[in-house]
Amino acid sequence: MLYNFVSEDEIKDRQDDLKKKEPHLKVKDLQTYFPISKGLFGKVTDYVKAVDNVSFDVYPGETLGLVGESGCGKTTLGRTILRLIEPTGGDIYFEGKSIKDVQGEDMRKLRKDMQIIFQDPYSSLNPRMTIGEAIIEPMRVNGVLESDFQRRRRAVELLETVSLSAKQFERYPHEFSGGQRQRICIARALALNPKFIICDESVSALDVSVQAQVLNLLNKLKEDFNFTSIFISHDLSVVKFMSDRILVMNKGKIEEIGYAEEIYNNPQSEYTKKLINSIPKGDLAAIRNAMLKRSQGR
Repeated sequence: MLYNFVSEDEIKDRQDDLKKKEPHLKVKDLQTYFPISKGLFGKVTDYVKAVDNVSFDVYPGETLGLVGESGCGKTTLGRTILRLIEPTGGDIYFEGKSIKDVQGEDMRKLRKDMQIIFQDPYSSLNPRMTIGEAIIEPMRVNGVLESDFQRRRRAVELLETVSLSAKQFERYPHEFSGGQRQRICIARALALNPKFIICDESVSALDVSVQAQVLNLLNKLKEDFNFTSIFISHDLSVVKFMSDRILVMNKGKIEEIGYAEEIYNNPQSEYTKKLINSIPKGDLAAIRNAMLKRSQGR
């Protein structure tokens, strides 16, 4: 949402609008446990409770920030929501329907509407596949558009949307910088025109100036493509700039959830206070200045 670029009245109006809508995504008492200890006859005696009875809603058009230290369970939560990891218990509702037990063709259709942008853009791309083919592939698999000619044209449009060019269509991932590769992954995620996207630490491997470029791009695309999102990061300074609301996670549980400004300026949990105090001085200002500079330069 980039609250620093809008007035307090605009923030309040947006918050009021969100409350009036039905949730796009509803997570209810979600559990994801991993067995770690087995007793006699192989019976499991203990678990890692990566996601432990977590419940929250995400509203249409909202960006919900999910923040916490490494190992807190936030990435597992994101992947469980998308059914990349199967839940142990609880339920997930997308557009009012439970998706916990969806299988087969119904799951394939759901994948079109729910996408993810991973942390490492290089490992997300096939090094033997040109970036153009990487964008076309999900469209071909899901039957989007009628021919490869149309898909190629759409792929070029998406490359240009993320500030790359048609001339780069036949190039391979190793020929691009980290920031450019992440733009390619964003273009591929948008190829199916999803309604919901999870950004999983999608800028954590980039330096501050490149982070600002990608974050600005994500915000612009969110407006252009009208998708709802969860933005996952260990960096509260980045999450603050991107989110309408923030969910703070610790040891598989929710510490607190609230509007971004409220969480950042008036945290209730001691854990959240420690996260804020751990932000290196200058990081917030550096990101703010980089994003403001690019915003003014458009």
